[in-house]
Amino acid sequence: MDGVEITGPSQDRSDEILTPEALAFVAALQREFGARRLELLEARRERQAELSAGGTLDFLPETKHVRESEWRVAPPAPGLEDRRVEITGPVDRKMTINALNSGAKVWLADFEDANAPTWENTINGQLNLRDALDRTIDFSAGEKHYALKPDEELATIVVRPRGWHLEEKHLTLDGAPFSASLVDFGLYFFHSARRQIAKGRGPYFYLPKMESHLEARLWNDVFVRAQDLLGIPQGTIRATVLIETYPAAFEMEEILHELREHSAGLNAGRWDYLFSVIKKFRTRGREFLLPERNAVTMTAPFMRAYTELLVRTCHKRGAHAIGGMAAFIPSRRDPEVNKVALEKVTADKTRESGDGFDGSWVAHPDLVPICRDVFDGVLGDRPNQLDRLREDVSVSAADLLSVSETPGDITEAGLRNNVDVALRYLAAWMGGLGAVAIHNLMEDAATAEISRSQIWQWIHNDIELADTGAVVTKELVERIIDEELAKIKAEPGYDEALYAQATALFKEVALDDDFAEFLTLPAYARMP
Repeated sequence: MDGVEITGPSQDRSDEILTPEALAFVAALQREFGARRLELLEARRERQAELSAGGTLDFLPETKHVRESEWRVAPPAPGLEDRRVEITGPVDRKMTINALNSGAKVWLADFEDANAPTWENTINGQLNLRDALDRTIDFSAGEKHYALKPDEELATIVVRPRGWHLEEKHLTLDGAPFSASLVDFGLYFFHSARRQIAKGRGPYFYLPKMESHLEARLWNDVFVRAQDLLGIPQGTIRATVLIETYPAAFEMEEILHELREHSAGLNAGRWDYLFSVIKKFRTRGREFLLPERNAVTMTAPFMRAYTELLVRTCHKRGAHAIGGMAAFIPSRRDPEVNKVALEKVTADKTRESGDGFDGSWVAHPDLVPICRDVFDGVLGDRPNQLDRLREDVSVSAADLLSVSETPGDITEAGLRNNVDVALRYLAAWMGGLGAVAIHNLMEDAATAEISRSQIWQWIHNDIELADTGAVVTKELVERIIDEELAKIKAEPGYDEALYAQATALFKEVALDDDFAEFLTLPAYARMP
């Protein structure tokens, strides 16, 4: 393929995905849209500079006509009418089978936060999805064998490509890396769109990390062009947007409007949302200071405003509103831990269903029936509750910005937990795992981002720990890193090389004076 070079290592069956025709398709998208992507990333940097200089976020005056005019998104597509429970996870072979078999209505097949983007994972993920659609996928581990249930029992596949900020260094065009978003989207669309259509569904996507409606417009233009190139009818693609950045919360209606022919709704991506709150206002002192992450609940005023506005916005426009992640991983050895955690999961899903959400996320198959039962109690035989318009909800910009009203402390225990989780996660990520069970919770890149960004924020605000009185400094954090590492070293399976990389990376993104926009950028640079 002219101008395209594959720099990633060769592997079995990669020729089935990296065909000349598929590479030409992705290259066409990159050539047409690559420059606009870079312009939008520059616009992000300019907006960040404005916020750091004392600016704020607000609903856009220039798009007031969009918010006040009458319009609706496309009706739900086949396989997306009922989304009462969705399971998320990486696109490895075992997870592909288990997620599709889980009883969930939708599987978010994740090339993003739950996937470490090794070249092997990127290509094998595409193979696994195509094999699943062809029903040629299976997996064996010892005496246990995994195979797909009948098609009518399988979850609908919805693919999450990587965000606009990421590049794919193992594939270059005219010497420059491809957009990782276009690689993940393009390879899947080229190979699997018609396969999904043949099964009575369609090529569906979850779109992460967007910060403006102009970024949604770019995705919509990509969709239009991709459908034209393959001769697929316009509107066949459907996309759910994760509202997981602070700026996007002020542009929900505009984002739906840009994608309206291709829209499948919005999702409350709450972990990344917390990270974005810190990132966007990190230089603004204690006004935007959050307590330790486990103390920030969905009932905090600014989080309540965000989720209620999301439901109100979606249902006003005929779009699905999907709730946040239940990250608990059930333990077969500790029934008491399970009991307490499952009560919290049930309460969380009860709140979401009561607020009008049409469905919600879980990270583990064992949580599917819990989430389903809660939504069954509200929905009954109805596929969704789009008729609940939530006209009682009125959210102002000040409500979304009321971070300072969040209750909770910052403790040494919370600081240690952030250090411990980040080190364990980054070591796993550098080893090729993007979704990692740590202390009975499924951690991904979003929770690692919260952990390191909180520490950065606490250091730069001279925070005094509520339980010990110690001030959070680089020196204190470095001591705690050493102490937590000593505990990890005593555990079976400790990998010194991976933890050395994880420690160096963590210190860079948590302790440097300059704040890294995303930890996955320096992490990916270290990845082979």
